[in-house]
Amino acid sequence: MVKGACFEMKELILGGARSGKSALAERLAAESGLGVVYIATATAGDAEMAGRIAHHRERRPGGWGLVEEPRHLAAALQGAAASDRCLLVDCLTLWLNNVIAEEALYRRERSALLDALPGLPGRVILVSNEVGMGIVPLGELTRRYCDEAGRLHQDLAQLCDRVTLVAAGLPLVLKGNPL
Repeated sequence: MVKGACFEMKELILGGARSGKSALAERLAAESGLGVVYIATATAGDAEMAGRIAHHRERRPGGWGLVEEPRHLAAALQGAAASDRCLLVDCLTLWLNNVIAEEALYRRERSALLDALPGLPGRVILVSNEVGMGIVPLGELTRRYCDEAGRLHQDLAQLCDRVTLVAAGLPLVLKGNPL
């Protein structure tokens, strides 16, 4: 067993863009002592996003599994979860972006995620952007997105064993055991 490994745990890692949250999640997954499946939610809508996806892909160890699922996250988690596995979801805010425009889909997928998470075997690490620490956005859709991300984070934080905020590459554990 790897020192500090935790085989049954749900964890939420929040932070701003380029805060180090994905690097922390990847380190924790690698140190878990479990087989890792990376669940990617991004879609490459432009060249810049394709570059971000390529950067994440290049950082991942070759032995990790990969599930690319931009919309049906709960089903992907349920399909990949096992007691000897660590699932790393990167990232929830990209998933939210992919489902929020279709109200019925968003409500159904959000509910499915919150219902599925507590019963998943193994370890689950969820990565998400903390978008609610700035000014209130001007546009209605952007305000809704920030509001929904904040509500989702609050609900997930209640379900997770550990919640960590990352800023400037430094993790601050908000809930649960220290790193």
